[in-house]
Amino acid sequence: MTNTSAFDAPLTLAPDAVLIVIDVQQGFDDEEFWGPRDNPDAEKRMVRLIETWQATGRPIVTVQHASAAGPLVAGTPGHELKPEIAAVEPDLHIVKSVNSAFYGTPDLHEWLQARGAEQLVITGIMTNVCNEVTARMGGNLGYDVIFPADAMHTFAMAGPDGGLIPATELARATSAVLHTARFAKVVTTDAVLAAAEA
Repeated sequence: MTNTSAFDAPLTLAPDAVLIVIDVQQGFDDEEFWGPRDNPDAEKRMVRLIETWQATGRPIVTVQHASAAGPLVAGTPGHELKPEIAAVEPDLHIVKSVNSAFYGTPDLHEWLQARGAEQLVITGIMTNVCNEVTARMGGNLGYDVIFPADAMHTFAMAGPDGGLIPATELARATSAVLHTARFAKVVTTDAVLAAAEA
């Protein structure tokens, strides 16, 4: 668990806080495949975070998912990064085929340890899948994880009973779990930007 005093302290960002931009890929624009999404302004907030990280010289990691099937298969247009972040020159680019940025190539944890980085800010797609799993793993590995929940989005999903759960409810549940179980500090993009520019 994250240290209680550190978790409850006002948000501050380390000079080397790492922005992890997860799976911002064109295949997620396929509404016929994924269904309805939440948070239409998510990409705009991702860009604001990226621009601030670039302006302050903090490191950026981009992550790209390669699926065996569906819209994110490597070599297809859907696998490519969205235009909003395609021009970013990251300090590290990871390709993965599972739901955590910590299980990809190159090895994220190894890279962070080599840099001595302790603080992670997570953005990207999807809130309750790859973003949440990465945040949980980061918290368990001892990183100070910041989760600007308004700089990401997800899609409605069917529950085991067949009922459709709206994307907004799934995102809210993710924020509740990460916050209450103290895997991450769940904040707003504006709070992160204010801390970054302080």
